[in-house]
Amino acid sequence: MALTINTNTAATNAAASLNKNNSNLQKSLARLSSGRRITSPADDAGGLAVSMKLSASINRTKSAISNIQNAMSFGDVQDGALQSAARIVDRMAELKSLSLDVMKSASDVANYDTEFGALQRQLYQLGAETFNGVSLFATTNELHAAAVYNTDGGANTMSVYTSSEGSAGSNVSVSKSLLLSAVSFDYDAGTAAGRKLAVSYADTINSTGNDRTLAAKDVSESLTLTQVSIGLLTTALENIATLRASNGATSARLAFSEDHLRLSKANLEAANSRIMDVDVAEESTNLAKYSILSQASMSMLAQANIAPNSALMLLG
Repeated sequence: MALTINTNTAATNAAASLNKNNSNLQKSLARLSSGRRITSPADDAGGLAVSMKLSASINRTKSAISNIQNAMSFGDVQDGALQSAARIVDRMAELKSLSLDVMKSASDVANYDTEFGALQRQLYQLGAETFNGVSLFATTNELHAAAVYNTDGGANTMSVYTSSEGSAGSNVSVSKSLLLSAVSFDYDAGTAAGRKLAVSYADTINSTGNDRTLAAKDVSESLTLTQVSIGLLTTALENIATLRASNGATSARLAFSEDHLRLSKANLEAANSRIMDVDVAEESTNLAKYSILSQASMSMLAQANIAPNSALMLLG
């Protein structure tokens, strides 16, 4: 190899190696300090694009889990109100039984009637309760008596989306229980139509005519103990039990949906980790390698810069 002064090929190559090793060392430091394998789009453009989509899906899944938890809370509060309604109707039946005691005077029965009317108004107030401004119970009922426990698929039903795809994915229908319908009936003891617990909310529900409800707005609409039977009260209690069963079934679906979303979230995070997260053991090895190579490159560059000095011996 020719000995030259103007062009030091060895030094040029050593400088290029030094720059490359220093660049790799800086990347390794950035990866270890950030915990990310991809610190710039140039590292893995395709992987970065996939990671962005996975991250967005993970965030949407977190939001869906939060929405499901809110729906479960709605169901818990609704069930609590139904439990209270069941206790009220149970107490009504107890008052009816007490009023049938032949040893009770008319004054005693009137006292029972007073409590009976108060319980009716309390039952009506339960039907007006809300959860964060959302009605717990249905305010409309356009159904026939045979379907009194269900909703009309409109204002009485809310869809809770249980996937990261929103309305394009799966959902669970949360119903606003028909509490007031469950304790309302057509009063006509002489016909087979009696004992039906189905009154449209478009009707005027009071103590006149054949429309009856155990949930009264005020004293003028309250029923008396003589206007109801233990059988009707028992049926009302069974209807509330059916509403609670429906509530429980929906809560079970929501719980399974939440478990599924949590599992999906964990799997998505694992997939994203394989793309974005740095392997600390491997990168620590790279850091040590590039650190040594950088030092060796600097040392060789210094040696290469000294090599042309031998030309002075020939000139001397």
